[in-house]
Amino acid sequence: MGETIHLRGMTWDHSRGYDPMVATSKQFAEMHPGVSIAWEKRSLQAFADRPIEEMAGDYDLMVIDHPHVGEVARSGQLLALDTLGRAGELETLAAQSVGVSHRSYEFDGHQWALAIDAATPVAAFRSDQLSVAPTRWNEVVELARGGDVAFALIPINALMTFFGLARNMDYAIAEDPGLLIERAQGQRVLEVMAEIAGLMDARCLTLDPIGVLEWMGRTADGPIYAPFGYGYTNYSRRGYCRFPVTFADAPGIGNNGPRGTVIGGTGIAVSASSEHSAIAADYAFWIAGAQCQSGVYFSSGGQPGNAVAWEDDACNAACGDFFRNTRQTLETAWLRPRYDGYMGLQDHGGDIVHECLRGEAGIEATLDKLQSAYLESRS
Repeated sequence: MGETIHLRGMTWDHSRGYDPMVATSKQFAEMHPGVSIAWEKRSLQAFADRPIEEMAGDYDLMVIDHPHVGEVARSGQLLALDTLGRAGELETLAAQSVGVSHRSYEFDGHQWALAIDAATPVAAFRSDQLSVAPTRWNEVVELARGGDVAFALIPINALMTFFGLARNMDYAIAEDPGLLIERAQGQRVLEVMAEIAGLMDARCLTLDPIGVLEWMGRTADGPIYAPFGYGYTNYSRRGYCRFPVTFADAPGIGNNGPRGTVIGGTGIAVSASSEHSAIAADYAFWIAGAQCQSGVYFSSGGQPGNAVAWEDDACNAACGDFFRNTRQTLETAWLRPRYDGYMGLQDHGGDIVHECLRGEAGIEATLDKLQSAYLESRS
């Protein structure tokens, strides 16, 4: 009788983050007798904040987000997946990446995770109340004047919106180690944000993207349009909420289109200290592959990172063409900085922008604080 192998995994606490891991692990165990994978979950905020070093010693598999990879490359806590002799599989996954999802986990010459979930801020609307989503920012502002617009502006989302609008206008962000953004450009972005925030319900400053989608999808008189929010196919699937939400490409400033939103999503990583790293890697490559992604991963509530699933007719039919409707936004999304120290900027930068949107700090002071936080993160 062979050895029984028990793997532990950590993911994030949402049906999209947890359910597909359980379902795929069950199928993987059926394909590999004697192997089991038990998944634990942590809050979305803890998922974004908790250093990977704190988990790598406890878990064989981890679902991570890419901004941490700069720290990972230095720490050696994760297995470099490009060192396993699976170059052909990596090439295939790179070719099947939605936007820069696969590349977002590559840093310092190594691949630290495989993209299993793709997301970026996209638009969402109630198709029973709005026939077509705005494509230009001036249209969004006009809709907001009528009280019909809402989107998430808790600190982390406020910062991602700041970055996304800047990149949509083709402003450089953190490309110079000594400068986060040119002064006049940063001022323009904050003015755009302050205007729309002033036209929306103040509760937007307390909501994450899930909160906004819950408000839209379960409240008869809720907002009918959100220009930016990390997409969740769950809300466009039949029966998930009272009022199905339709997703669309994000709007752009002027004629700029949806470009520049900040790529998110998640990847599957293997702990360097796992006693069963080979079988853990087998699971990682399998769950990131086209067959699993367009099959059990999607059907169990996952939001694939593999383009084969995004192009699949059955997957699109099950979620109101979410994938086709938002693909351009994903393909033109921006990869935020991942240098070792970036997480410090992300942790503090959101609070700084949020303070400005609350009307408790002026634009000049906000830009000063953002620049200081950036320089500190670079040091």
